[in-house]
Amino acid sequence: MTDQAPPGTGPGMAGPGPDGAGFTYQGAEPELIVVARAEPGLRAGAGGVRSASGADISALEMFLSDQQLSLEPLFGSEERIRAAMPQEPSAGTGGLPDLSLFYRVRGGDTRAVELTARLSALPEIETAYLKPGAVPATSAARGPEDQGRKEGAPATPDFTGRQGHLGAAPEGVNAVWAWQRQGGDGEGVTIVDVEGAWQLGHEDLAERLAGIVVGNPIQDLAWRNHGTAVLGVIGGDRNDRGVVGLAPGAVTAAASIQGIGSAAAIHAAAERLSRGDILLIELHRPGPRFDYEHRDDQRGYIALEWWPDDFAAIRWATAKGVVVVEAAGNGAESLDDALYERRPDRFPQWWRNPFNPSNQSSGAILVGAGAPPPGTHGRDHGPDRSRLGFSNYGMRLDAQGWGREVTTTGGFWDRPGDLQGGTEEIAWYTDSFSGTSSASPIVVGALASLQGMLKAAGADPMNPEQAREVLRTTGSPQQDAPGRPASQRIGNRPDIRAAVTHLVPSSVGSGQAERYWDELLPYPRELPPRLRLFVAGAWRNLNRPAPEVRQAVHSAFAGGRPDVRVWYSDDEVVGLVITG
Repeated sequence: MTDQAPPGTGPGMAGPGPDGAGFTYQGAEPELIVVARAEPGLRAGAGGVRSASGADISALEMFLSDQQLSLEPLFGSEERIRAAMPQEPSAGTGGLPDLSLFYRVRGGDTRAVELTARLSALPEIETAYLKPGAVPATSAARGPEDQGRKEGAPATPDFTGRQGHLGAAPEGVNAVWAWQRQGGDGEGVTIVDVEGAWQLGHEDLAERLAGIVVGNPIQDLAWRNHGTAVLGVIGGDRNDRGVVGLAPGAVTAAASIQGIGSAAAIHAAAERLSRGDILLIELHRPGPRFDYEHRDDQRGYIALEWWPDDFAAIRWATAKGVVVVEAAGNGAESLDDALYERRPDRFPQWWRNPFNPSNQSSGAILVGAGAPPPGTHGRDHGPDRSRLGFSNYGMRLDAQGWGREVTTTGGFWDRPGDLQGGTEEIAWYTDSFSGTSSASPIVVGALASLQGMLKAAGADPMNPEQAREVLRTTGSPQQDAPGRPASQRIGNRPDIRAAVTHLVPSSVGSGQAERYWDELLPYPRELPPRLRLFVAGAWRNLNRPAPEVRQAVHSAFAGGRPDVRVWYSDDEVVGLVITG
């Protein structure tokens, strides 16, 4: 058994909510899930249930009729699911669970606990279990208010200077560097965010947002602020106001769990994605530490893949080649604890602890919350890249992102934005997005940038196993903090530049500069000042050139017979010699 993180005070120890008190979200629905036995070949529809194999299922039919219940195939019609099963699973995923055996029970909401035992006793059913409602792992429907900003409203300032996670490693993930490379803004990649609600009319989410692909948004401001914040971290528009996303060239979309549940939303979202695209799960649930009880402090909350149907949906997605990124949860839990080796009573016999790396993996990337650099926004949450006290940890985790002080679109929890508020929700911004919910979209943005660069180079995008491997073998290492050593693993902070070198080892070329361009006012504005030299048929960039270098290049070309020898790696200048 590993150590269990104690509650405490001091930098990095407070919970993810306001003043460490946690967040409360309304409308989280529990889900009663049935796993059928394979032999009867159940088929459920509007007319009830039947057996494709001709088995006697009268006991099940009678029970459902007496109790006024119905079974709904969790992932769609059984025949369609079987036909759509991936034939060649991505590397590392192994065999797949049979999705056609999962059903959701409709009706009997007030008797769910009693019904789990009675359903499990039926001969056609392997087991039934109750899932507590999933909630955002943080520390939208377009409504009548989304008609654009009122005439005369003050213009939103540029907040990009507060987005330290965009900058150079180790403090940031090198997103600004990536934008200078073809495809580095995530172009050609689609990302779907699975959670509850979003403010789709936000002024800074207009360019690449595709809308809701499945489900109906939860009508709750806290949910909406959360989803809006996530989309802003990934895909905030590149303009002269507000924030910019890590992958502003990627297409973003949303999938709501309301009415269909988390596993069905994950599956439906993955169906709409292609190999190399990214699916983000921004949810966690109460786990076994406190007997699955909902708590405002989120203690004991864990990643969704613990539950068999969520695990099956994620495995289906990764087998298809979709990269799944999953919040590890804000429960302050060691996922290596022996507690997680015990199979819950109602889980199927084939279930194995997904947090144990020795067991078959879901293939998802699990993300923990690390501290931002001390002094960010004038606050100190402990050493940079150390585990924040609320973050789950363990060998199963693959990477970390900023778990505090993330500047993005949306309000602050259940109220207007703390960075920019006012009466117009479409112009809210927050400086305080937090939790494994803020960490996960940072990892998503880094992966989208990498996938975009690979696609632009004509290479195959990373499959889920390759994406996990590059996050584990590159990046800025986790640091120790008092009481939270790096052995409490949340992984490295992504470094896009280091990852590119790992994926596509570069070679150094050289040539004579034919012309130059001194970019005093870079575009996009987030880029550093550059001296651009046209060498060997392409532009090569020298970032932040020293004044004497800039003057020497000017003088060489002004003399009419420039002799500027350039050494470059990809489109970056790594050496420069000027003669004459």
